[in-house]
Amino acid sequence: MRRALCPVETLYVGQRSRAVLSCTLRGRLDIETLSAAFDAVTEAHPALRTRIVPDGEGFALDLLDEAGRPRLSTRTGAAEDAYATELNTPLPVGGPLSRAVLVSAPEGDGHLFVLSVDHTVVDGHSGIALHNEIWDRYRALAEGEERPGAADSTPGWAVPVSELLPAVDEAATAAYLELRAAEARRHPAELVAYDVTEASAADGRIEVCRLTLDEERTGRLRRSARTAGVSVHALVAAALLTTARRCLPGDGPRTLGCLSPVDLRSRLSPPVPALVMVPAVTTHLQTLDVAPESDPVELARTVHARLGDFVAGDGPYHEMRITPEIPRNPTLQLATVIATNMGVVPGPRLPKGLEATDVRLVPAREQYFPAAGRSPVMACVVAFEGRLAIEFPYFTACFSPAFVRAFRDGVRAVLDACADAVELVPTAADRGGSPHRPL
Repeated sequence: MRRALCPVETLYVGQRSRAVLSCTLRGRLDIETLSAAFDAVTEAHPALRTRIVPDGEGFALDLLDEAGRPRLSTRTGAAEDAYATELNTPLPVGGPLSRAVLVSAPEGDGHLFVLSVDHTVVDGHSGIALHNEIWDRYRALAEGEERPGAADSTPGWAVPVSELLPAVDEAATAAYLELRAAEARRHPAELVAYDVTEASAADGRIEVCRLTLDEERTGRLRRSARTAGVSVHALVAAALLTTARRCLPGDGPRTLGCLSPVDLRSRLSPPVPALVMVPAVTTHLQTLDVAPESDPVELARTVHARLGDFVAGDGPYHEMRITPEIPRNPTLQLATVIATNMGVVPGPRLPKGLEATDVRLVPAREQYFPAAGRSPVMACVVAFEGRLAIEFPYFTACFSPAFVRAFRDGVRAVLDACADAVELVPTAADRGGSPHRPL
């Protein structure tokens, strides 16, 4: 049983990128029940138990037989070492597009659950929804509930989002592509140079540097964003741009680019539920002149206004349609910084006696090309249960840990300055948030 990949999905095949979701747990956990929950969810979503195979001039999802489908893998060990191992273990070529691993402390009261899913069949929102669905199933089984699973409402193959786009005039899309290409030629974004020059790809590994804010600091930053009339995403993008500019030589302004993924699920009619396993994002690239002394709030206002204009029009649909052109013209997505935005999302709901002490979402890929000498800086932004986290994944043959820590600290300093600019007055919005609300 197969389902052909659309041209947009096919782009992810060569990238070998994946979403890595994890949660650190404390308390009683039943392995057989978690295994059953994972099996139930992969049964409801065929894409999770497929492999990618050639199909004519393209590729297709091919359903694995019972022996080849993914199963929960378990072992004992230290959580930190286990997380690093999973981050650096690719999904096998020709194998399942998902993997679930549970690593428990020898004493049995601490656990790390790691879920890896190929970006050919998942995006950030569906990855978070999938992770929570596994734990919803676990809780229902552990508590003996008779529960119609949310995953049961989306059986069978998911339709590619590129086939659900509203009708757009082809001439308008062609004109949009021409304009985008011309803009990329006129205003090429400068990239941050690697500080590691001696290492090869064989010497490198994926690591993650993390910036986290507690609920109080997150609330303060959200208050600052509202006061400035921008989103938290725009403030984070401005902090990334400001920090990246300080990594470049010279005193004057330099042209930097910010790439923001844009969720399409909520913009389609009818909306595509988060538990539908398809990549449903497009991107918005904007370039800005940034000087060492640029005001982050003013940069945030520019980022916010341009992104708002983009999503209010047909830009997201045109951008999705021109995605197959990116291999021929990579400057269409070439940016100094990449700032994702998952918004405010819920963590897993667990049965009594089991507590999630941390939840993470990190993108990873298998090709980092240290020989290129420079690249965008990636920042994955999400607020689980109202606590903001920015993950900076990097490859050690490109950027050193010291460089990325300094970059992280620079971003933190900008965000702290923004958060300290106003006195926090707690509001209902500061104390909580609805699922998937934009930051």
